[in-house]
Amino acid sequence: MESIAEIRKRRLSLGIPLGELARAVGRSDATLSRIERGQIRPSYELVQRIVRHLEEREGVAAPHLRAEDVMNPAVVTVDGATPLGDAALVMERHGFSQAPVVEDGRVTGSISENSVLRALQRPEGRKTRVRDAQEGMYPQVDALFPADLLTALLSRYPAVLVSRRGALCGIVTRADLIRSLRGASLRKPAAT
Repeated sequence: MESIAEIRKRRLSLGIPLGELARAVGRSDATLSRIERGQIRPSYELVQRIVRHLEEREGVAAPHLRAEDVMNPAVVTVDGATPLGDAALVMERHGFSQAPVVEDGRVTGSISENSVLRALQRPEGRKTRVRDAQEGMYPQVDALFPADLLTALLSRYPAVLVSRRGALCGIVTRADLIRSLRGASLRKPAAT
């Protein structure tokens, strides 16, 4: 069941006034306000009516978006043998703060602005290869992974890799997910 805080966030993101939602679900403004503040615990049936109304306003159907629906298919990787300065140029050119590291067609880790800065501060930093400064790998999910579950992963990692049949096919960063959330719900539009 959706938490009350999430219902309030959805209502606000849709720009629905409290009174409008209250009328739609057959409750008073005061009652809905107290529910949103956690002063009243609503019944399961009332929460379902609220969620249904929000979904109607979002114009969505039950099928959720998948990772492949929100991913960026143009994955820019950096080879582990690349000098660190060259990797920094690639990241700068593409406007990325991090990138997956690949060696022999396999993801071996990640490189970030922080790891580049740390390595370049050392006396031998200019001679450092990406493999020597790389950080841990990003989590990897299947292309059909539910997009609404990416939020939890992206709260801990800067990016999530997306694969299809074991082959890397995309990447989802916090910016990608924010762009998706800003533009629409993490649900597919209803079929017309």
